[in-house]
Amino acid sequence: MLNRRNLLNNFGTGLSGIALTSLLSTDGLLADDAPIRPRIDPGQPFAARDPHMQARAKNVLVIFCSGACSHLDTFDYKPELIKRHGQPMPGGGDLVTFQGKQGNLTKSPWAFRPRGECGKMVSDLVPQLGDLADDICFLHGLTSKTNTHGPGENFMSTGFTLDGFPSMGAWVTYALGSENRDLPAYVAIPDPRGTPQSSVNNWGPGFLPAAFQGTDFNAAKPIRNLARPKSISKETDLATRQFLNRLNERHLKRFPGDTELAARISSYQLAARMQLSVPEVSDLNSEPDHILKMYGADDSENQLKAAFARNCILARRLIEKGVRFVQLFNGAYQTGGEGVSNWDGHKVLHQQYSKHGPVLDQPAAALLKDMKQRGLLKDTLIVWCTEFGRMPTFQAGASGRDHNPSGFTAWLAGAGVKAPFEYGATDEFGYKAVENVTTVYDFHATVLRLLGLNHKQLTFYHNGLERRLTDVHGHVIEDVLA
Repeated sequence: MLNRRNLLNNFGTGLSGIALTSLLSTDGLLADDAPIRPRIDPGQPFAARDPHMQARAKNVLVIFCSGACSHLDTFDYKPELIKRHGQPMPGGGDLVTFQGKQGNLTKSPWAFRPRGECGKMVSDLVPQLGDLADDICFLHGLTSKTNTHGPGENFMSTGFTLDGFPSMGAWVTYALGSENRDLPAYVAIPDPRGTPQSSVNNWGPGFLPAAFQGTDFNAAKPIRNLARPKSISKETDLATRQFLNRLNERHLKRFPGDTELAARISSYQLAARMQLSVPEVSDLNSEPDHILKMYGADDSENQLKAAFARNCILARRLIEKGVRFVQLFNGAYQTGGEGVSNWDGHKVLHQQYSKHGPVLDQPAAALLKDMKQRGLLKDTLIVWCTEFGRMPTFQAGASGRDHNPSGFTAWLAGAGVKAPFEYGATDEFGYKAVENVTTVYDFHATVLRLLGLNHKQLTFYHNGLERRLTDVHGHVIEDVLA
């Protein structure tokens, strides 16, 4: 029973609780990472959804260099490495890495030169990307937790080294949906040479609903099983779909809570719309000659570069159409031997990178320039990354660099990031991150933040745990935000 004494007692304890909460909040001691799961209509799983906070970017385009592209031969200039070329690395006499014992310190076979108005030192291996240094935010203190390619690709793409976890693109489309109802919300564009080592893990949905898996196709290989069979006329196809739609609507009225059926109907309807939209967006014949030339898509002497250039044009067209997340791969799983089809330069780095550099450089640089001149960088975040770095030494008895997860480079460009800007640094040889050391978790948290998403709150309940892209780690790299 309520009496005056109990009433006053409850008021007193209640007011003290409110006061304590206010004090803890003022001091920033209250938890701010309560889960915020998006409300998803099974019948419209890709409908655009609001972010947690104000977003700086609406779309993401990832350029992923498979095989662990060497930071020391591209974007991380080390004068001391040049000075001590051919000498043993101090403290590294007994160092054994992924493939074996290390040899001496070895400077890059390519000269570094100041690029752009900012004077950022970039290698002659990627001169056209270097010329865009004024538009790029370099992260030089990145670290990984594995030195093996498959787990490394998993970690960079999903935040976990093991298989079975959702990719970054799946998390983003789960949270935000898409602004184009006629194309997939998430597209993965494999390299012309094939898929990366971890293959579909890089764009898989993991334990998220299957709708959020990336759709993989490139300029040379369209989406499979999309075209109407020649034996079925357009009129018959349309009539059949209309009849099925009536049956589905009738069934949904009888069982309004059947979310699986609603999701399946949505999937089939998207596939029907894609029969028109995908051929249109992937048909590059409408691109003017000067654009094809700018990207290198007309290069008859380097067919691989031309094929990758066409993938870059496809990526830009998808972003133009409002696709939320595009993942563009440069390099594939080893076909023809180690380092032949990707950046895994263990044995003959100069010979292999001399082929890989031109394939990446002109098309990727043209992609940035083209997106900038079209105004797409105002809403698009471009991410360049690889699974880990390489050693400052050559391997004993070889002319290439071994794996190195202790320090490497990634970069960001476009919406929401400072440019030109450099954050973090490796030591004087480029071996270990020593200044503003960052993790892949921090990298992911920052990408999500630029999209207006709190990495601590974007969760999915799975097997008794609130799972998230950054696991239980990660901090937004605030210093790189514009």
